[in-house]
Amino acid sequence: MNVALALPTRKHENFRYSDIAALETVWPIVTEEIAIAAGEEGALQIVETGAEAVARHVAITLGKGAKFDLRVLSAGPSYGRIAIDVRLGEGADFTLGAAQLATGEETLEIVTEVAHAGLNATSAQIIRTVLAGKSVGTYLGRIAVERGADGTDAEQSVRAMLLERTATANARPELEIYADDVKAAHGCAVGELDAQGLFYLMSRGLTPAQAKRLMLQAFIAEAFTGAPGEDELSDLALARLEAIL
Repeated sequence: MNVALALPTRKHENFRYSDIAALETVWPIVTEEIAIAAGEEGALQIVETGAEAVARHVAITLGKGAKFDLRVLSAGPSYGRIAIDVRLGEGADFTLGAAQLATGEETLEIVTEVAHAGLNATSAQIIRTVLAGKSVGTYLGRIAVERGADGTDAEQSVRAMLLERTATANARPELEIYADDVKAAHGCAVGELDAQGLFYLMSRGLTPAQAKRLMLQAFIAEAFTGAPGEDELSDLALARLEAIL
């Protein structure tokens, strides 16, 4: 077997939390390459709502001043892996909004590598995860600012909500910076629904289920704000939340 196609193990950093047995059923993963020329714009929606195991690897290259909007909804696969590699040229702009919704013994993961290679490029990543049952949700994200990529503005916002304490959320946001005059930030939080918020909504006449649904809907909506298909994505996410709750 070609070494490059060998099935990874948990010793590989980007597969540390993978379900290797499930991964084997979809291995090897073919890389989907997208190139956006200088000054052009592009967008893509990845929606995985089926029950079968799925794994995708998307590699995006943005030319000078190019823009790309990527939205991901992973809600249903027994095993779902979305790996995203992005390379930004001068003045390029990349947006990622992703939501993972899992229950039972499902395992979902998003792995990103965003490389700022040119001056004054910007990137923003918003990841929202909701987990119930014994499900596992993982986000591994690395921002690399290369030498000479001054003026970079990059950020990650990673939040996971555990509906039951038997669920597991893994998160590893990373920054690697080799340039000056850079704005780069990441935030990560794993928690449960706010009890006071739930009480407030119920005091206004909502049932516990309605209150949870409303709070989770607002939580997930952050990943799709401004997307070309914002309404459709939100409706699909809400349908999955209904099933989980």
